[in-house]
Amino acid sequence: MQATHSKLPPLSAEVGRVMKRPVRWTMIEIAFWILSVLSWFFLPEQHLILTEIAGIAIFALSIDLILGYAGIVSLGQAALYGAGAYASGLFSIYVTGEPISGLAVGGFAGAVIAFATSFLLLRGGDLTRLMVTLGVAAVLFEIANQTAWLTGGADGLQGITIDPLFGHFEFDFYGHTGYAYSLAVLFVLFVLSRLIVSSPFGISLKAIRDNPLRASAVGIPVAARQVAIYTVAGAYAGIAGALFTQTQQFISLDVLSFQKSADGLMVLVIGGTGYLYGGIVGAVVYEMVQDGIANLTPQYWQFWVGILLIAFVLVGRDRPRELFSRLTARAGQMRKSSSETVISKRQET
Repeated sequence: MQATHSKLPPLSAEVGRVMKRPVRWTMIEIAFWILSVLSWFFLPEQHLILTEIAGIAIFALSIDLILGYAGIVSLGQAALYGAGAYASGLFSIYVTGEPISGLAVGGFAGAVIAFATSFLLLRGGDLTRLMVTLGVAAVLFEIANQTAWLTGGADGLQGITIDPLFGHFEFDFYGHTGYAYSLAVLFVLFVLSRLIVSSPFGISLKAIRDNPLRASAVGIPVAARQVAIYTVAGAYAGIAGALFTQTQQFISLDVLSFQKSADGLMVLVIGGTGYLYGGIVGAVVYEMVQDGIANLTPQYWQFWVGILLIAFVLVGRDRPRELFSRLTARAGQMRKSSSETVISKRQET
């Protein structure tokens, strides 16, 4: 009996091994991204709206990282989005229009604003955080409005020129390059988010979300983890804002408005929080519904979008996440059964 126990690995080592195990991609996920790539070839007339979907999906992903995984509520994510948008626009005007470096500048600006204001979020509960994030967005909005000599104020920042991507692919009027570029950025950021939330760091965020006091009692540095994920989410929001600047080549004060934060939250309401794909699914549904209703009733489209959102929340808020969970679970079971069949055949031979 003692020899048997001596061969068993320590509990801490076993837990560490499980937490470091890479998360496998399911067939549903692979098919989703393949269809996303195929949409560039088969939907050329929809590239403009697909570019908007990719941008708002990144923005919603930034909110999901703090809300769905860390439990940090925010009404001012537009502040980080707008900071990245203006930083990228000013960088293209006064330094260079190279898109990759402009994207990095936008992400850095969002991360800096997020880190500088993250310490204010640690001073209270959810209501305090809502008011602080809303106040930060209002302050940045007024700063951008008063510094019209730099940001353009109410007239918007004009004169933005973006160089061809990699020196060859120009940002055309039809959004062909913009959609491919935005989709590639969305995929890279999604993969990075997937690695973050499945790492020990991401698991500790879920513990903080569920019960901060218990997480602190078991030794998790709650404040440091919240600051870290809020900074990462700020970088994501800044990149989303930079993408908007580069694909539209124009910025207005709307990028810092409360409506922008509300759009991101509505996207998550539709798609669901806490599983990363919620922002993407919600962005597709929200933009398609908004575009369809706007074409049908240009004067009252906001009224009908509001009615549909209320109906969706009351009837099927959690259904996209439940459907995704069932599909991925089914795919996992099929893969497990197929592997067991292969092993049994090998043993028989």
